[in-house]
Amino acid sequence: MSAAPGVVVVGNGMAGSRFVGELRDRDPSVPITVFGAEPQRPYNRVLLSNVLAGAADPEHIALVDAAWYAAHGVDARLGVEVTRIDRAARTVHASDGTATPYGTLVLATGSTAFVPPLPGLAEGLPRGALAFRTLDDCRRISELAATARRAVVIGGGLLGIEAARGLAGRGLDVTVLHLAGHLMERQLDPAAGRVLARTLAGLGVGSRVGVGVTGVRTSGTGGDRRVTGVELDAGGAAETIDADLVVVACGVRPETGLARAAGLAVGRGVIVDDELRSVADPSVRAIGECSEHRDEVYGLVAPAWEQAGILAGLLAGTEPGARFTGARQITRLKAAGIELASMGETHFGDEDDGVEVVRFTDVSRGTYKKAVIRDGRLIGAILLGETAAAGTLTQLYDRAAPLPAERLSLLFPGAGRDGGGARADSPLRMPDAATVCQCNGVTKRRVREAWEDGARTADDVARETRAGTGCGGCRDAVEGILGWLADQETPDRREPAAAAPR
Repeated sequence: MSAAPGVVVVGNGMAGSRFVGELRDRDPSVPITVFGAEPQRPYNRVLLSNVLAGAADPEHIALVDAAWYAAHGVDARLGVEVTRIDRAARTVHASDGTATPYGTLVLATGSTAFVPPLPGLAEGLPRGALAFRTLDDCRRISELAATARRAVVIGGGLLGIEAARGLAGRGLDVTVLHLAGHLMERQLDPAAGRVLARTLAGLGVGSRVGVGVTGVRTSGTGGDRRVTGVELDAGGAAETIDADLVVVACGVRPETGLARAAGLAVGRGVIVDDELRSVADPSVRAIGECSEHRDEVYGLVAPAWEQAGILAGLLAGTEPGARFTGARQITRLKAAGIELASMGETHFGDEDDGVEVVRFTDVSRGTYKKAVIRDGRLIGAILLGETAAAGTLTQLYDRAAPLPAERLSLLFPGAGRDGGGARADSPLRMPDAATVCQCNGVTKRRVREAWEDGARTADDVARETRAGTGCGGCRDAVEGILGWLADQETPDRREPAAAAPR
């Protein structure tokens, strides 16, 4: 069954590009037009910090081959911004003067960086001050970093930590300024925030928490203004930190300007139902960071890609009963020298009634592990510095599965086992239905099938299944499964298949 003629997609980022690919996989003939405001082909925004650090080339984070669009009959308008939606005529008007009709319009406009209206920023960003959101931002920051000496990152959330680590990787003196009492307060508890701060310090990144930025100091006038420092309030005392590069990482806001101007229902994002339809117009759908579903706006890649797959199945008619009912948010950070996985309700402590907290801290090694349990189910977890248990905890959290009686094994897989028992998170003991790649929903069974089809490396598996193309945090697990499968082919090293639960 074919989708309605003329699917037009506004936004060619991680959500929009994934949707286009998923729809074309299911329906080879439906006309698809995709508009991307950025001139380059879509890229993995999660890996921008690696580009900023110089550890990855921009070409290495591309999501779609340049020749893919023409080969698959997709009209890609890269570098063309949609300026207006005419819902009555069912057309979108673009910056190149075109008016394109649609049968179904898919909004995947993502988010934009929030720049607080502080003195020095409210009248426009001066030279040396930049947001960190796009590949173009990354390139401009890299250019400035080549001659800068001291950088300040405003904001100690996930994006700010990624930016700071990238700049430190280029040899700059970097300080993170954060208003909350500890870093990444949305994902971490105070103890984990302190461990992260110490880890960052060892990597050349200083941090100041509980401080409010009151302005950005500049020299020059008009278009010649240049950053010279950041003014802050530290417990009632005014202070200035010298800087010739300032990165603003104060969060993002869903990009809803087009939708709002078109009269669609907008809260924080474009409000959609379980079929990802605008509640104001069923011919319009919205996915990714610009959409709001059941009062939730998802800022992570895994829910966006899940929405893309569901919507593609609905429009192509291959999965007419598919519905998006919500997603659990699991945050992964994997930058040079830092590994982090965080999920669920992480802020409970020993003093809170009705929960059980299992915790381990080794500040000197930058390790912090925590599991929060309620009614025998995992409701939250933090793994910082050593994330081998992430796969096991993700499965337990995602499925609300019963927990082992030996709680220590949650944080240290295999703990409490005698002799040569397999680790709880080893490929041997991992169920075939276990999700290996959370971003793409790839199971151990799918990795095994890719192996059986000839995939022998993690890159081979990525091409076959997309595992590892999101945050990259599952690459070690994929390589472990491949190693185990290779061992099985050697008779004297084969482990008993009966031990592997299904």
